Amino acid sequence: MIATPQRALDAVELEIIKASLDGIVQEMQNSLFRTGYSTIVRESQDASCALMNAAGDVVAQHVVLPLHIASFPACCKAVLRDYDDIAEGDAFLINHPYEGGSPHAPDMCVITPVFVDVASGPGPERQVKKELFAFGGSIAHKSDIGGPVPGSCSGQAKETFNEGLHLPAVRYQRGFQRNIEIERIIAANSRTPELVLGDIRGQLGSSRLGEQRVVELAAKFGTATTLASFDRLLELSEQRMRAAITEWRDGRYEAERFVDDDGVRMNQPVKIHVVVEKKGDSIVFDFTGSDDQTVGPANIRPPLVRGAIAYCLIALVDPHIFINSGLFKAFEIRTREGSVVNPRFPAPVNTYNPTVHATVEAVFAALAGIVPEKARADGCGSRSIIIGGRSTKAGQSYVQYEILGGGGGARSTKDGASGTSVNQSNAKIAPIEIIESEFPTRVLRFELIRDSGGVGAFRGGLGIRREYENLADARFSIRSTKHIIAPNGASGGGKGRTGDIVVNPGREGEKRLPTRYADYPLKARDVFCLDTPGGGGLGDPRTRDPQAVVADVNEGYVSVEAAGRDYGVGLRANGKRYELDETATAKLRKAAASNKSRA
Repeated sequence: MIATPQRALDAVELEIIKASLDGIVQEMQNSLFRTGYSTIVRESQDASCALMNAAGDVVAQHVVLPLHIASFPACCKAVLRDYDDIAEGDAFLINHPYEGGSPHAPDMCVITPVFVDVASGPGPERQVKKELFAFGGSIAHKSDIGGPVPGSCSGQAKETFNEGLHLPAVRYQRGFQRNIEIERIIAANSRTPELVLGDIRGQLGSSRLGEQRVVELAAKFGTATTLASFDRLLELSEQRMRAAITEWRDGRYEAERFVDDDGVRMNQPVKIHVVVEKKGDSIVFDFTGSDDQTVGPANIRPPLVRGAIAYCLIALVDPHIFINSGLFKAFEIRTREGSVVNPRFPAPVNTYNPTVHATVEAVFAALAGIVPEKARADGCGSRSIIIGGRSTKAGQSYVQYEILGGGGGARSTKDGASGTSVNQSNAKIAPIEIIESEFPTRVLRFELIRDSGGVGAFRGGLGIRREYENLADARFSIRSTKHIIAPNGASGGGKGRTGDIVVNPGREGEKRLPTRYADYPLKARDVFCLDTPGGGGLGDPRTRDPQAVVADVNEGYVSVEAAGRDYGVGLRANGKRYELDETATAKLRKAAASNKSRA
């Protein structure tokens, strides 16, 4: 057992260890992205790395995907629960959402233990032995782990068994040697085995790198001091969060948001309801009023609820706060077993992200009653498209998996960002050059959608239009949100435009697909167009700075018609650009104010 340090922790030393942990995780993350086989890891960066203590609590995470702060402990503790003979040179795999904490089965977690030398005994009888000190880990999305559709993310799944290969915690390495049998099982269950195994090995390499750096850190500062620093950093993160919460007003506030449907029961919105009670430094998030678990794959597990709340609090308190499991001690969550946020096995979970977005936005809306100066409108949610088939060049199976953003919600002091991931979805949009060079597809258009952002004193961000021509017969799936229920505005701001997905728009065989759809048969030369939602606006649009509206029109974000109709801003042409017509603007805004007062 590692002894406690004989002296109090030095503040400077603690800060150096804290910065070192952050640097180690960033180095792990860089290694993972640079060695990624798939575009999912290499380009979209749908992966996270972390360091955990010997109990499985996160002590440092370089945030790429915020939800993983709660996924890592659940995965690591599954390893600790299932194995009592963990040794140096081991590595473990787990992707089971119910056994561990993976958001869905394609998110595979690699966990490696870190052992350090610990000396005990007096003088010449002193002995050195290896003791478990920490864990390194990574979670990364896999291109395909089997199941009925390419990409393993069927929008019509009715149980987890429709979602591909599920691994409880299994030993992947023993004595630094890979278990080839496990690799053969994974390969046999994937349409893209080389990509999946390549990404897993990249994860393993990044964890081994973290393991090496942690051993070096412990050797530099001493195992006892480093371990005591782990504990202290957890305490400091909790204290920082509680101190901020204490400054907020006390009260009870509630809010709800809806997901379009669950992919199976069409046109039946799924409700996420939260009650937030805040008193002193205590804050409770109660989701027991949310809908029952869904038939389709819109459910989320409690670790994701916990991660979503942590994300919201970090965003409101301090985006630069040190990320670790200590944050979880600053709040409490309540869920109802059998609900959409705490489903019973084997309820499907693979298209979880729209539900997490609804959870995040409900929490932000409720918290706006406590910290109104940090109110924000809803964003575009998240979506991915998955195209699977056989390459006409190599004759091998391929899976083209892309994550696409849209418009961010307006904030209390800023417009929403355009063409970006929002909330906890932090993946990048893959470059056109990569998509066209690696898959049989051609991108015909990639542009912002004018007038898609919700109107307001601060405008919502714009959604994007991405149009593709498919060059080979393939199978198409989409998992999206907000094609029916628009992103809400805040404080009098307008809603963002909804999303849409149409195959062969304006051509023979035109078909509009629902928000979630699995296994649509695309033919060679078929075209499909995806419009993503815009973000909601915040505040009265008639109070927006007229010069900001002029700039929006000149940049192509807002049409001339919308400038007058929605913002009460008159324009006059000056060559190819527009300038403010102050007289027309005064008349438009006076008329709008008069109509409002009569109403």
